[in-house]
Amino acid sequence: MKAAMRAGDKPRLGTLRMLWAAVCQREVDERAGELDDAAVIAVVEKAVKQRREAADQYREAGRAELADKEQAELEVLREYLPQPLDESQLAALVEEAVRETGAASMKDMGKVMATLRARVQGRADMADVSARVKSRLAG
Repeated sequence: MKAAMRAGDKPRLGTLRMLWAAVCQREVDERAGELDDAAVIAVVEKAVKQRREAADQYREAGRAELADKEQAELEVLREYLPQPLDESQLAALVEEAVRETGAASMKDMGKVMATLRARVQGRADMADVSARVKSRLAG
């Protein structure tokens, strides 16, 4: 935040202040004190998802200027997420989780997803992970 203030980058500063407020609110809501890294990543992921959905809705409504604002905030937030997994890394993690849990059918999807959630948090879209697990267990 200090660097954004010194640079006079108001859009970045606003985004970081919003993120800070979201983290503080989560700390208050959970009454757990300071959040660990995984919880902070979850807050950032939620903010990214909200910005992505808002930008899509603004584009559908023909409000390009608002969509661009949301997209700019989204880009700032992505800088605070871990490096995303590529396709081959994600496929390997899915295979490993299926092997570890002994999953054989769709009934075991919950076990596989629980195993993967901790490994891919902040590094992959969970909807994409879910689709990959479904196709792997169905096939």
